[in-house]
Amino acid sequence: MTIRRVAMISVHTCPLATLGGKETGGMNVYVRDLSRELSRRGVAVDCFTRSQNPNVRRIGYGLGRKGRVIHLPAGPEAPYDKHKLIHHLPQFVSGILDFVRREGLRYDVIHSHYWLSGLVARELRRRGSGFEHTPIVHMFHTLGHLKNRVAAGPQEREPEQRIRGEAEVMQFADRLIAATPQERAQMVWLYGAEPDKISVVPCGVDLNLFHPIPQDEAKRVLGLPLDRCIILFVGRIEPLKGIDTLLRAIALLAPEMPCWREELAVVIIGGAPGAGLAATNAEMARLERLRAELGLQDLVTFQGAQAQDTLVYYYSAAEMVVVPSHYESFGMVALEAMACGVPVIASNVGGLAFSVQDGRTGYLVPSGDAAAMAERIRQLLKDPDLRRRLGKQAIDRARRYGWPTIADQIVAIYEQVQPSACPQKWKRCGTESC
Repeated sequence: MTIRRVAMISVHTCPLATLGGKETGGMNVYVRDLSRELSRRGVAVDCFTRSQNPNVRRIGYGLGRKGRVIHLPAGPEAPYDKHKLIHHLPQFVSGILDFVRREGLRYDVIHSHYWLSGLVARELRRRGSGFEHTPIVHMFHTLGHLKNRVAAGPQEREPEQRIRGEAEVMQFADRLIAATPQERAQMVWLYGAEPDKISVVPCGVDLNLFHPIPQDEAKRVLGLPLDRCIILFVGRIEPLKGIDTLLRAIALLAPEMPCWREELAVVIIGGAPGAGLAATNAEMARLERLRAELGLQDLVTFQGAQAQDTLVYYYSAAEMVVVPSHYESFGMVALEAMACGVPVIASNVGGLAFSVQDGRTGYLVPSGDAAAMAERIRQLLKDPDLRRRLGKQAIDRARRYGWPTIADQIVAIYEQVQPSACPQKWKRCGTESC
């Protein structure tokens, strides 16, 4: 069956949002780039997301010729705690149904992202209006159980409501997408998901955007000193990302070679000013205090959120990219860096253990182990030939994850879950249970 129209649901975060804020990161990139690739193929994609600014146009056209982003009210039209959004999902569902009725639309598949969006997908099917038999494909991007296992304290734990919601989505969705075999196993072990309805499809990377640029050219574009070795972090400013481990690793290295203070720069990309959430500001303040305590003010700079088109220059300017996260379901930053020919030092957790090949495209170190991270940073700084070799191998690895290849697998899943592909299932199920 030819897939003509997809309803992409991303309740709590817009795929066109500036990256680096509290709720913007790999999931935004995934939804945006998959939608663009589907649009290039002639598939109409409507991405429904919560309006966070009443001055932003209700319909945006940043997803390609046949892609749209529809901003719908659901609670305050401002940055908002995503854990409170569950109370506003009925308003969001009604907004989708009103939009669909006005335009007379029918979708071949609902592709929902994150557990809140999965609950929206279920309610759409319950409410009908053309969604009665629309199959649901769902991707979680992160799992609450896994985040709780690495939470440093009660304030970082995910609410039980999320855990229950994830379990529900795993029961009613027609197909679940896991980014790695490990994530698939975690769904089965921790939530009792049916193994046969979980497809493993890795995240993709835009190889047209992320590609090697000569290092000096990249530094000139960014205004970075040509004689500095750049160690780069890209990601949200939150405890889960382990930025403090990177700072402690640099503090271990700095006394060994005082000249590095004139030759080294640690650049941290992430954190949107005015993001509106106290947790982001608190973590930034904590990291700034730690930087001062460790005496790293002249080595470490926080450069805020950056446009996606700028990131390729930061990656290409760097000697290495460090991803010290305590948990990542996949780790798209690592993949983007590898596509730019940059070796990656990453925590040996989650999807990073899958995307980064230890000793071939970079190095994996134990989560939170500043000494092990410092040793690998030292090794790469001292050996330019090693950096070049790992970088070249990283490019070869990243080419396997181009969006055309990944989208082929996603479209195949859309086709597999169509009612015409499995008519007996739809005979068995009533709309209330589906």
